[in-house]
Amino acid sequence: MLDANLKTQLKAYLEKVTQPIEIVASLDDGAKSREMQELLQEIVLLSDRITLIEHREGTDAANARSPSFKLNRPGTDISVEFAAIPMGHEFTSLVLALLQVGGHPIKLDDKVIEQIKNLDGDYSFETYVSLTCQNCPEVVQALNVMSIINPRIRSVTIDGSLFQGEVEQRQIMAVPTIYMNGEVFGQGRTGVEEILAKLDTGAAARKGEELSAKEVYDVLIVGGGPAGAAAAIYAARKGIRTGVVAERFGGQVLDTLAIENFVSVKETEGPHFATALEQHVKAYDVDIMNVQRAEALVPGDKLIEVKLANGGVLKGKTVILSTGARWREVNVPGEREYRNHGVAYCPHCDGPLFKGKRVSVIGGGNSGVEAAIDLAGIVKHVTLLEFAAELKADAVLVKKLKSLSNVTIVTSAQTTEITGDGKKVNGISYKERDTGEVKHVELEGVFVQIGLVPNTEWLKGTVALSRHGEIEIDAKGQTSIPGVFAAGDVTTVPYKQIVIAVGAGATAALSAFDHLIRSSVDEVAPAEQKVAVAA
Repeated sequence: MLDANLKTQLKAYLEKVTQPIEIVASLDDGAKSREMQELLQEIVLLSDRITLIEHREGTDAANARSPSFKLNRPGTDISVEFAAIPMGHEFTSLVLALLQVGGHPIKLDDKVIEQIKNLDGDYSFETYVSLTCQNCPEVVQALNVMSIINPRIRSVTIDGSLFQGEVEQRQIMAVPTIYMNGEVFGQGRTGVEEILAKLDTGAAARKGEELSAKEVYDVLIVGGGPAGAAAAIYAARKGIRTGVVAERFGGQVLDTLAIENFVSVKETEGPHFATALEQHVKAYDVDIMNVQRAEALVPGDKLIEVKLANGGVLKGKTVILSTGARWREVNVPGEREYRNHGVAYCPHCDGPLFKGKRVSVIGGGNSGVEAAIDLAGIVKHVTLLEFAAELKADAVLVKKLKSLSNVTIVTSAQTTEITGDGKKVNGISYKERDTGEVKHVELEGVFVQIGLVPNTEWLKGTVALSRHGEIEIDAKGQTSIPGVFAAGDVTTVPYKQIVIAVGAGATAALSAFDHLIRSSVDEVAPAEQKVAVAA
């Protein structure tokens, strides 16, 4: 399964293993079991510290799911389980699990590790993933590392396409979906700190007090996407006190599969790009406060406050707003009711769960047409609905879409309702704008791809916003409030592109620095004038 290059890389990683690893596999006679067996046998040959024990389905020693395997550290309670063949996006999760079970140091803050160790309770996590999901590995890796730190936490990663019966029984229609002790715990991308916040109920209040005690920042950046990261780097390079507070560092980039238009980077994936952003920021003296949601901006004469959801308050001499944007909703009956139960926003993540089924894509721009093309290779049929009279995507994409036999394109179509049976989606209704006739299409999934909406609800009544809810800025990134700047997709900048957001972040940081210089001169000036008069 592993090519020569991958084997060479994995062998080098496994040289870092210091403790023995026992792989215990539960296998049956199916093709997937043979595939898993081949992978595990190849891994064992790469390190003399790893052994493989195979159990056949139906024996007392076999795991509940076949095929599956556990990574155990013999003589301890440390164990990580995969009911999956962790290739694709999850191969990194497998490599990290091998290293961590094998004794390689865990790269988490000491305070976070101690918090995990001190959790009081027994937790059994089941995470349903697809191997094409770029958001799933963060969840898998977070729960795996927590289970290694605290053996009272158990984690198993389940490939939904491998265990379709479970997926259908539990009506899972979005990944990642996390179960804890048999009950739904969460859905979507999440990390260690977010999971801890749910398990440790007193953590938020303690964190709020800790953040409120921090000193004033020269530049406080709200948002950790490309714009926020660039602003942090440019501010820190000026030698001034810089902080970044973000709900999730990386922002919307984390939900982007392929990036092929960032100058000097020929091709990468969103999560990899986000990791590179964070590593670059951490190379400077920047205080990163992740998994923190801003709730209010309070301008003052000299300092600007940012109030957080956990009760914490941060202060800055200047503030840069870079909270980005999120997927726009259709806002029709059934959309929110059936979110993650047939309504989805990420075709790359959730598409495999609709294999052989009928779906619809709402939106005829580049993202919508690309989604329809991708889905057409997985699902039974795609119905694309576009409000305008023509598709707005690039001509090459439209040509490709029209060549697919299992795609129906409907233009001048106004979506009116997403229907369901109370548990999951069963259809979509739309009105033909030319005739007014309402039509209904029976299907099992709806993918919404109609653009972005800025994350500015928390700013209403403070900075000036456009009619679209974007922060109004000038050429220097200055908002309507002195000392408050903004950058990226959250602003009125006309093109929402990563490379433009990065440039805007740099502009905002340089403008904030210029503001600080001029403000300090203004504060000194009156004293200088008094000296001159006295002379």
